[in-house]
Amino acid sequence: MTQETNTPMLLAIDVGNTTIVFGVHDGAAWTHHWRVQTVRERLPDEYAVMFRTFLNEAGLALEQFEQTVLSSVVPSLTAGLCAMVAQRTGFLPVVVSARVNTGIRINTDHPDSVGSDRIADAVAAYERFHANCIVIDFGTATSFTIVKEPGEMVGAVIAAGLGTTADALVRRTAQLPQIELVPPPTMIPRNTIHAMQAGLVIGHVAMVEGIVARIRAELGGARTIATGGYATALAPLTGCFEAVDPWLTLDGLRLIAERNPRP
Repeated sequence: MTQETNTPMLLAIDVGNTTIVFGVHDGAAWTHHWRVQTVRERLPDEYAVMFRTFLNEAGLALEQFEQTVLSSVVPSLTAGLCAMVAQRTGFLPVVVSARVNTGIRINTDHPDSVGSDRIADAVAAYERFHANCIVIDFGTATSFTIVKEPGEMVGAVIAAGLGTTADALVRRTAQLPQIELVPPPTMIPRNTIHAMQAGLVIGHVAMVEGIVARIRAELGGARTIATGGYATALAPLTGCFEAVDPWLTLDGLRLIAERNPRP
């Protein structure tokens, strides 16, 4: 028997440069979530078909959601997705930015330029720790979002993502091949593939550890949580993640939706 809840059924959508992650929250837990490729050329009606297909397989429909929330770092898709949601639900989604009620203060030089995904990450991490914290998000870029007590997003570090770095290396060199981004069997590689894995994968981990250590030194300590596509794969290679949550951004979107209810 399903327990009744006063929280409306929520559709959360996170549009990234490489992937779109979306999930369904029933008021108690995430019941479904999906990850698909971002296609900038796709039209709103095409996205509507895509969403309907995934939701139908789960026995759901766009029209039954009582609230939606959207984070997008791809401006060319934002308006179309908002229109698609509004046409099928009868209301616009909450579009995450520094201008909505997030529950934390965005204390950066230019709050309006802060990525909505990083705002969602910060909200979810601070809700979990209620302490100084760093969110390491492994996406197209690897970002380090920094939140201070008492709930103040104070800055970020942005580096090229692991996949982005690997793609650039292969494109700019004549003889280096595409490789699987996994750790090498040794840190004294004897072939090109293992040498690239050592430099890319272990090198990325070392970069993350170094940046986290420097941020912690400036903050006087901080909790850490990792999310994004490579978080689970890289976590065993380092001791600097206190937690790993692949769906952290969705949880931040849920919290922001709760703080911005429909009128």
